[in-house]
Amino acid sequence: MRWGEVGAGRGNTRDVSRGLNPVLDAYRPRAKNYATQPAPGTTPRAGFHLPFPTGATLNPVFPALSLAAIPPEDEALRAPVRAFLQDYLGDMPPDLRARSWLGFDADFSRALARQGWIGLTLPKEYGGAGRSSFARFVLIEELLAVGAPVTAHWIADRQSAPLVLRFGTEAQRQMLVPKIVRGEVFVAIGMSEPDTGSDLASVRTRAVRNDKGWLLNGRKIWTTNAHRSHYMVALVRTSGAPEDRHKGLSQVLIDLSLPGIHVRPIQDMAGDAHFCEVLFEDVQLPPDALIGEEGDGWKQVTAELAFERSGPERVYSSIVLAQTWLDEFRASGSRHPTAVAIAGRMAGRLAVLRSMSLAVANKLDKGERPDLEASLVKDLGTEFEQRVPGWIAEALDATGATPSPALMRTLAYVTQLSPSYSLRGGTRQILRGIIARGLGLR
Repeated sequence: MRWGEVGAGRGNTRDVSRGLNPVLDAYRPRAKNYATQPAPGTTPRAGFHLPFPTGATLNPVFPALSLAAIPPEDEALRAPVRAFLQDYLGDMPPDLRARSWLGFDADFSRALARQGWIGLTLPKEYGGAGRSSFARFVLIEELLAVGAPVTAHWIADRQSAPLVLRFGTEAQRQMLVPKIVRGEVFVAIGMSEPDTGSDLASVRTRAVRNDKGWLLNGRKIWTTNAHRSHYMVALVRTSGAPEDRHKGLSQVLIDLSLPGIHVRPIQDMAGDAHFCEVLFEDVQLPPDALIGEEGDGWKQVTAELAFERSGPERVYSSIVLAQTWLDEFRASGSRHPTAVAIAGRMAGRLAVLRSMSLAVANKLDKGERPDLEASLVKDLGTEFEQRVPGWIAEALDATGATPSPALMRTLAYVTQLSPSYSLRGGTRQILRGIIARGLGLR
């Protein structure tokens, strides 16, 4: 989908057959570059522009997000990534690609690593490329647009490596981060627990200090790919009681091959087994398993979740379905007004969400902690993702079209999985509580 295509005859149309992901091409700014042509009263910075007067606000309590444009040197990464994906994925059917960042393929992750595309923003001294958050945004956008099977390395690259680099010891950094960048180890995150859900402050899994390090007991649940990962970064209680909430929480790095660890995959409605329950029974951890300072777990987790909640993966989970439907709608030659309106609705909302996600990437690139903004992106993004299958079903009903079996399989899969979009990474209720606190409303 490109600007001008929906509603034939309006504006300039373009060849919609070009590229692996024409949906995304529509949302790249084509207007003048405010970074080189500043509007009156604005303060432009390299790589992005401010379309509002300096200091403008959306309302009295929420400051405006600065719109960001991807710098040319980072945008240049798009073409080689796209060519690599076209060569590697070939004719993989859309119902498999719709797994998106839940698709597991260790060989694919290692192939990305050989291209230098894991750890793109990590420091060069640990094997990374030392590039900006915008470069990573381009890479992630292309991977998600075609539904590349990235989940093997996803969590380690997105949040575990940055966490260890920020809070871990030098020995932990040297041991773990280069292996992540080479695609040699995969990492799960252990946050949620039975009976606590997204209320992370009430975790009960406990690590008790002893003469050998830490003795770990407890359970984690909804742990993505624990059965395929080498390590887990887990939020545990090292002192106090669950009633103490944030106090006494720490994070530990767990070698999942240690005795006493039992992993049980959980099958979802679509028949896949991405999530796991993990049981720890008298697991002896070494002294250096502790990440950072004891008692700093809550600070670490909130910093980590900004990476988890703000990226394109919180917007593009249904994009393969959208593209598959759009391709068939174009090919049919139909211009049914209901389907055209739905295509426009998706394009408009995706454009706004993409701009918000880019603005958060800009904040991360400057070393800021956009916890509130990341929560907004995640909440609004997952709402969009969940609505896409319903909109497409509505369009199919309205047009009376006969969809291909591949489209129907993709629609069925996304419809089944979409309720989980607003659960993973923090439920909608938890996110809105964070947003309310950030706005001073609670």
